[in-house]
Amino acid sequence: MAELPSAGVKRLLTKNGGELRTSTSAVQLVVEAAEQYIARLAQEASAVAQKERRKTIMDGDIRKAREVVG
Repeated sequence: MAELPSAGVKRLLTKNGGELRTSTSAVQLVVEAAEQYIARLAQEASAVAQKERRKTIMDGDIRKAREVVG
């Protein structure tokens, strides 16, 4: 089950997609893609924090993770 709210994702798609309508299946695909990206980002950021012997993911860890993940 998706953890990101599809209504918020749909609003972002509409706002950034030229005000076009978006199908439910398209919204679901974007939700899945976003969740996968966030999971990869979190894993990479966690690895950075652990390498520096911290138990907290900091904004710098996210920045470094974004460089790796894209």
